[in-house]
Amino acid sequence: MNLDELYQTIILDHYREKHHSGLREPYEAEVHHVNPSCGDELTLRVHLDGDTIADMSYDGEGCSISQASTSVLGDLVIGRDTDHFSGLYDDFLEMMHSKGEITPDEDRFEDAIAFAGVSKFPARVKCALLAWSALRDAVAQASAKEN
Repeated sequence: MNLDELYQTIILDHYREKHHSGLREPYEAEVHHVNPSCGDELTLRVHLDGDTIADMSYDGEGCSISQASTSVLGDLVIGRDTDHFSGLYDDFLEMMHSKGEITPDEDRFEDAIAFAGVSKFPARVKCALLAWSALRDAVAQASAKEN
């Protein structure tokens, strides 16, 4: 199995077995994002405990890339602090705009490494970024409520 096939397998596994799917309570912020280029939709909730992302849940419709990216994102951030997510978001964004030129740190990105292959297809980058942008907005809203 070559690397691209492995990446496709990871994405399809997360699409079939979505982690953190289903909107849960409690939550401090809920956002709804739409990718106008393809119609993917996502409602995402975040529950913060101080600066820790205690939970992230979602309901969405869309392609395998957007759904899998949301599943992977939850695995990466639940139980971690918002600063960790912020840095991860910046690195993921850089990877997604690299057109496949950046090899991400597998220890840091875990299954999100699969989206390095997606970065070679500019039309699909927005699909992979949908959940990441939604969580960034939800964390900002939830943090503003605490202050």
